[in-house]
Amino acid sequence: MQRRHLVLAGASLLALPVLGRAGLAQETRDNPMPDDLRQSLERDPTAPVLGNPQGDITLTEFFDYNCPFCRKMVEPMHRLITSDRNLRVVFREWPVFGEDSDFAARASLASLQQGRYWQMHRALFRTKGRVTEAATMRAARDVGLDTARLERDMAAEPVERHISMSHMLAEHMGLIGTPTFVAGDEGAFGEYSLDDLRGLVRRARETMG
Repeated sequence: MQRRHLVLAGASLLALPVLGRAGLAQETRDNPMPDDLRQSLERDPTAPVLGNPQGDITLTEFFDYNCPFCRKMVEPMHRLITSDRNLRVVFREWPVFGEDSDFAARASLASLQQGRYWQMHRALFRTKGRVTEAATMRAARDVGLDTARLERDMAAEPVERHISMSHMLAEHMGLIGTPTFVAGDEGAFGEYSLDDLRGLVRRARETMG
């Protein structure tokens, strides 16, 4: 798979319609990502946060449970989170591989209400073959979720808002697929090693510090 660094500065000058901030074209090159876009990307209350909630830098991952390259990134991301105590990680469920992916994303987000997001996240990525609706519910049972409550929570407004925001952010930032990682003002698309991820975080600390 071809890896690609993304130039976010130009795309990020586009305002998100729901935010309504004026004057974004006047943002300086010293801060290419407008504050409201960064706020939506890094501080959305519907987004799962792992690592240190008070970390000095935020790494955001856009992913889909049926993306084979996203699956390969689970362990490097886990190792990154456990080895960097000052890193804050935001997971953005971005279901782009069809209805099965949308169902899985909604179930995973709903698992937040039962405090088992990471367990559900890993279980879905460990699914053999396509993550279908049946496979998603099997994973939910395997990690001990109350599936009746899960199905109710899947229809809740925060879940819909998270997925809608993921699509909106991806469109406005010009993202090209999953997995995509964003830290500071730099984006990276594709399968990356642990060292690559550490480099992305290090550069973000250097530019944002």
